[in-house]
Amino acid sequence: MAKQPHIIIFNPDQWRSDVMGHMGNPAAVTPHLDRMAATDGVSFRYAFCQNTVCTPSRCSFMSGWYPHVRGHRTMYHMMQPDEPVLLKTLKDAGYHVWWGGKNDLVPAENGYEAYCDVKYKPPVQPRRETNLHAHDVWRGEPDGDNYFSFYAGKLEKAEDEDTYYDGDWANVLGAIDLIRNRPADQPLCIYLPLLYPHPPYGVEEPYFSMIDRSKLPARFPAPAGWQGKPSLLRGISEKQKLQGWTEERWDELRATYYGMCARVDKQFGMLMDALREAGIYDDTAVFFFSDHGDYTGDYGLVEKTQNTFEDCLSRVPFVIKPPKDVPVQPRVSDAMVELIDFSATVEALAGIKPDHSHFGRSLLPVLAGETDAHRDAVFCEGGRLHGEEQCMERESTSVGNASGLYWPRIQWQLQEGPEHTKAVMCRTKEYKYVRRFYEQDELYDMVNDPGETVNRIDDPALSEILMGLKDRLLTFYQETCDVVPMRPNKRM
Repeated sequence: MAKQPHIIIFNPDQWRSDVMGHMGNPAAVTPHLDRMAATDGVSFRYAFCQNTVCTPSRCSFMSGWYPHVRGHRTMYHMMQPDEPVLLKTLKDAGYHVWWGGKNDLVPAENGYEAYCDVKYKPPVQPRRETNLHAHDVWRGEPDGDNYFSFYAGKLEKAEDEDTYYDGDWANVLGAIDLIRNRPADQPLCIYLPLLYPHPPYGVEEPYFSMIDRSKLPARFPAPAGWQGKPSLLRGISEKQKLQGWTEERWDELRATYYGMCARVDKQFGMLMDALREAGIYDDTAVFFFSDHGDYTGDYGLVEKTQNTFEDCLSRVPFVIKPPKDVPVQPRVSDAMVELIDFSATVEALAGIKPDHSHFGRSLLPVLAGETDAHRDAVFCEGGRLHGEEQCMERESTSVGNASGLYWPRIQWQLQEGPEHTKAVMCRTKEYKYVRRFYEQDELYDMVNDPGETVNRIDDPALSEILMGLKDRLLTFYQETCDVVPMRPNKRM
């Protein structure tokens, strides 16, 4: 490449991998992502995050480190000044880094100057009503079965609004304005960590009515008595109180989530159009991926957890379009990839040799169609040990407040029972093994049981498979247990 490409990091929050049309979901409305995968990008069928909640996942994909390397396992332990962050790497390499959206990456008290040139603040602030966490009149009564469902439904625009102007719209429009008025002497890095489709599940028209409810795939059911599943899921299920929901109500919740994804796809398309209009689309590398997934009714649950790894949580959309001068074979790739491969791929495209050890692997050979054999297994981890009180997340607004939206999950993180046990997933295309402290491990046949409803950890027919996955997990930890600094210290 003659010059460094512009870089777009389009990072929606809590988007499941299966809610994309080109992945074969007939209910998904994602024409812009579908177009990219068909014409000039690669979409990965088997892409996985390294933690199933926001902050640990972001710390991982921005550093190329697994959460265990430096203990980034909670929402309140973010990247420290001495730790590598891709945004800082790009800024130090001469990129104009623009950050529009949520944080969940670096300590707010440290500021953002080291990581970006602009931490965008919209000139027009959204109405308070668009923050569905703060303005939660949609929940109903505390003893009702919608109180912890996160279901808000159809959102109404203000009378003077053309769009439902919330934080996401504000940041996307700000990014489009930057593209039109970009610096002439620097490559751009636009980082858009959006909120949608993170619940509460609510979206405006036309997206609310855009989804054909009759085309929604069937939900995965909870095993009878939660047999073979981690106790956290049973505990959350009991507290969310959604057992009496009809399938019609679940369809409305799920369709609203799909509508939220359709809205993000529209915003993504607007940003791509802005690149084309500015004449820099061919000079831009685009990365679209989520930090983790969402239950959205699977197993009768909503939201997410910190230490369970069902595919609806750990498997994420991941679409990459390289600049035009980089070889690409547009398709849906069956390569197994991890989000830590994102930072390694950016570095390869930008010609940057990192000054720290990390575990990501460049995806350029996969983009070019040279191979779909990238990783033999992928990993995800979370939870805590007994005694790790710093991991209980007492800082959460739900702590001590049984009315908090996240209370059905947070309350278990405050106890020393098995519910918030430390755990790790090792997944191949055929099997998933989860090792847990304090309670039963898990083993699933992902070919015959994609819903992970039958735990076969004690099945003698899979004993050899289990031993192989345990050995692979040991190799993973040995390979990634630490990082040695690049610069040695003087001894004298």
